Amino acid sequence: MQRPSDVIVVGAGIVGCAIAHELARRGASVEIVDERPVGLGATQASAGVLAPYIEAREGSLLLDLTVRSLALYDDFVTRVAEDSGVAIPYRRTGTIDLAVTEHDLEAMRATAGVLKRRSIPALLLDAGTAKAEEPLASADVAGALLIEEHGYVGANELTRALVGAARHYGAQVVEPSRVRRIYQQDGDVVVDTDRGTLTGNALVLAAGSWSGTVDIEGVRAPVPVRPIRGQLLYLGWSGPALRRVTWSSRCYIVPWDDGTVLVGATSEDAGFDERLTVSGVHDLLAAACDLVPHAWTATFRGGRVGLRPATEDGLPLIGASTVVPDLMYATGHYRNGVLLAPLTALLVADAMLDGRTDPMLDVVRPSRFGPL
Repeated sequence: MQRPSDVIVVGAGIVGCAIAHELARRGASVEIVDERPVGLGATQASAGVLAPYIEAREGSLLLDLTVRSLALYDDFVTRVAEDSGVAIPYRRTGTIDLAVTEHDLEAMRATAGVLKRRSIPALLLDAGTAKAEEPLASADVAGALLIEEHGYVGANELTRALVGAARHYGAQVVEPSRVRRIYQQDGDVVVDTDRGTLTGNALVLAAGSWSGTVDIEGVRAPVPVRPIRGQLLYLGWSGPALRRVTWSSRCYIVPWDDGTVLVGATSEDAGFDERLTVSGVHDLLAAACDLVPHAWTATFRGGRVGLRPATEDGLPLIGASTVVPDLMYATGHYRNGVLLAPLTALLVADAMLDGRTDPMLDVVRPSRFGPL
């Protein structure tokens, strides 16, 4: 791919906005287009948890990706805040994974073993120490895994800041438009939308769960991502606060400085159904209250729903099309879009603008699913 001067980014979630900012700050002219306003796809229903080690497994390719991206986060947030002039809620206060069954404890021991072999600081706690570390935890807790390197970020605030930072370097956000078709004409990439046509030297498809709905000339099969519904609850908290992100096999709870918490998240193969359901709310509330009984005193502020773009092997699609010149994919991040945003932006910008093909792109190459 020759270095493009004009790039169209399809998708205004956190991944698309991170890519747009990275391309723009390196000198490319960038347009962002999406059917929805900025961040109102899967991103708006993300709790922003940055926790690659919570489900660490030996030989996991996804773990390699997420760990590398977490290492970029401090500089990433600082740079975006400086370029946008916006403060971004960001904490590296760790996570505590609470076990309430012997099966949970066995899984934690396995995770702790993987982390020890990787020289990652993690503490496997007995029941008493776990309760001392998180006094609000249920009396049923049998142990815990404390990982201090983890944290969380305000996903919505970060996404809006990324757009502001991209605009600082001249990027433009096209008014909400649904992308219907992508094709090449006279050496350019053309995007047909329901509001008109956009033309650029290159294109990044970062449309999440909707990537497979776009007709791409020359690509016979839809982009292989499918939507997985995630429901997230927003609660008002009173009294003593949780010390950090608190986790279990059934839910996670993220405490914020403003006295609210986020509880997530369901994982439902429900197609493009974005409804908040009674069963989803019930199950998350039950899981949160079982884990932290103080949650019974919380007030219900509402819920959010996002459709997370999943692939068959659990890895994202990042890399150049083998069918359409000047098309890059950046989709299929499933539950890790917020965590992987810095690395995805770096990989895409390096490949498009500097001709550098990172070895990690071989792991996430779109062509592993056929001619894309």
